[in-house]
Amino acid sequence: MKDLKIKRIDKYIIKQFLGTFVFILSGLILIVVVFDVNEKLDKFMAPEVTLKEILLDYYVNFIPYFISMFSSLFTFIAVIFFTSKLADRSEIIAMLSAGMSFNRLMYPYIISATIIAISMFTLSAYVIPPANAKRLDFEYNYIKKNKKPERARSVQLEVEPGVIAYFDSYDNKSKMGYRFSLYRFEGKTLVSRLTANSIKYDSLYNWTVIDYIIRDFDGMHEKISSGTRIDTTLMFMPQDFLIAEDDCETMTNPQLSEFIGRQKQRGIGNIQMFEIEYHRRIANAFSYFILTAIGVSLSSRKKKGGMGLNIGVGLGLSFSYILFTTVTSSFAVSGMVSPFVACWIPNIVYTLIAIYLYRKAPK
Repeated sequence: MKDLKIKRIDKYIIKQFLGTFVFILSGLILIVVVFDVNEKLDKFMAPEVTLKEILLDYYVNFIPYFISMFSSLFTFIAVIFFTSKLADRSEIIAMLSAGMSFNRLMYPYIISATIIAISMFTLSAYVIPPANAKRLDFEYNYIKKNKKPERARSVQLEVEPGVIAYFDSYDNKSKMGYRFSLYRFEGKTLVSRLTANSIKYDSLYNWTVIDYIIRDFDGMHEKISSGTRIDTTLMFMPQDFLIAEDDCETMTNPQLSEFIGRQKQRGIGNIQMFEIEYHRRIANAFSYFILTAIGVSLSSRKKKGGMGLNIGVGLGLSFSYILFTTVTSSFAVSGMVSPFVACWIPNIVYTLIAIYLYRKAPK
């Protein structure tokens, strides 16, 4: 325990780690923003777009989103870059020659990775989602031009236990659903069925059923009633089935968990992206430790070629990690594997790589 107290050398490594991380992050953000402005310049020059909206609604929210997406890559590059410099100046050799074990050398790296992991998880799980909502609204209004789904077909969902709703189609612009049905069951027995030509969404859980027929079943007896218009409360809203893939980015982790549970209970499919996003945020927090261990193991040995070879190998591994994550996520979207497995397979594989490289590292 005494050996784990933070010493001057630990503070030096932590300062170098976090300083390099921030420096690389700042430089790459500047480059990305320049390219993004160049790509969207024609959209930004539209008369309805103001400079205030571009800066405050888009870029103030785009930058944290970009940081969250690629922070693990930036961490890996930072570790490779400054550890290679330490090795190139023979500082790591001096530390190990002075009696510091390689395990002890990892201590300040783990502290730094912990600081980054906690910070990035807090950002991605609680802070960035509300910012993403503003960013996506800006994109829908000025860049993508209303790419949010406005229509749905063949929608079926469980409103509450034993109550199933069905739309043949729904148009969000007019707030109208067509050929609507509502089935009520007691156990496996159908006790009531409402059919209507159309149904209109008014406000929170409030719907107006138009031109309806209600059939109530009591054994062999059937009671039929009808009407032209009736206001009712149904415990669902259009956003429960008008789902865009980007919507998962606007929800905090508690909201994602609640949404996934509610959609599963209602029997609504196409929520794989929401499950992937939920598990990805958690798995990503562990990736900082894995990539840090790989980075230190690769770059702590002094090589003839200097840090160029280390940076090249490090970039190759980091991009392969991102590619691997993308591929496994596509498997989850197609239903080949569960979102949980898809998000954790890259971490498991690269943990094995980290263990192998760690054992090969100079002791």
